Amino acid sequence: MSDGGNFIDYVKIYVRSGRGGAGSAHLKREKYRPKAGPDGGDGGHGGSVIVRGNKQFWTLLHLKYQKHIFAEDGVSGMRDTWHGKDGKDVIIEVPLGTVARDGETEEFLFEITEDGEQQVLAKGGRGGLGNVHFKSSTNQTPRYAQPGEDCEEGWKILELKVLADIGLVGFPNAGKSTLLSSISAARPKIADYPFTTLVPHLGIVDVDGKHSFVMADIPGIIEGASEGKGLGLRFLRHIERNPLLLFLIPSDSDDVANDYNVLLSELGKYNPELLDKKRIIAISKSDLADEEILADAKSKLPADIPCYTFSSYTKDGLKQLVYGIWDVLKEDMVEEPAVPESVQSFFDEADSEQENIDEDELSRNSVKEDDIW
Repeated sequence: MSDGGNFIDYVKIYVRSGRGGAGSAHLKREKYRPKAGPDGGDGGHGGSVIVRGNKQFWTLLHLKYQKHIFAEDGVSGMRDTWHGKDGKDVIIEVPLGTVARDGETEEFLFEITEDGEQQVLAKGGRGGLGNVHFKSSTNQTPRYAQPGEDCEEGWKILELKVLADIGLVGFPNAGKSTLLSSISAARPKIADYPFTTLVPHLGIVDVDGKHSFVMADIPGIIEGASEGKGLGLRFLRHIERNPLLLFLIPSDSDDVANDYNVLLSELGKYNPELLDKKRIIAISKSDLADEEILADAKSKLPADIPCYTFSSYTKDGLKQLVYGIWDVLKEDMVEEPAVPESVQSFFDEADSEQENIDEDELSRNSVKEDDIW
């Protein structure tokens, strides 16, 4: 993800599906059949507004200047029972992790988490039935048809929450972006002033060549962020779905325990559910402090939470941190259930019997060379 205005994670759009076409009330008249009866066709269905996940997208920028999205109306039915043309659907491509809400009530509608997944944001109206459907023995000439169903329209909110395994939480200049660039191929902007990171960044961290996890870096949090200070809590939505949070506290902090408590407080004010997530604490910039200072800092932090020290500059402690993160993440992974021995032996015997049957069948069907000549 790049810095600047290209990253858009929130849009409000007005959508309208297509209206259903009206059924036809046509009565058929021919040269030798002046009263041939009803032959009105059905109206076409209105187009729907559909949201589809696309793993190639990472922002909602393409919707920033497209505030109104309308689908096509269905065409009315015609004579000779001709069916009206259906309205064309409108497909909105969105990145994975996009949440849709009602623009008025903010009610949750759905969430897109898989590539190619489709959800209907506004369903098109059904086409009306032609009068041919209403004829009967007692009503042989119906002069009416069904009107098309009306459309659905209204304001909708699309909100992006990036998908990652672990989210970085810390004050500005705590070393979050430097850590991400040190253990992944991500290249976020790094500088010696606060709020260098203005948008979230994702990086894939390789563990041992066989396993990896996704790490999310968000702009720094400061005390009072819940009241709108700094960049506020706008970007915290991106770590709501992370199963693990990594709290970064620099070794040159005046009070590591206070910093940790402030971060927890701000998270709780934004969403109390964030406090229920698993946590790891990491003291960054360990090259700026000696072992005694680092040990003292760790002693002030909760003993029941894993704590690591590392330096992105000297690479010291990075491997231990990555392995520690992986150990916590794999605890929640579902392992394939082992096959019971009795079941496995049954399948082994069945395979053995099938092999014997195949060999007997092959010997019976084989043709000797002497038989050919």
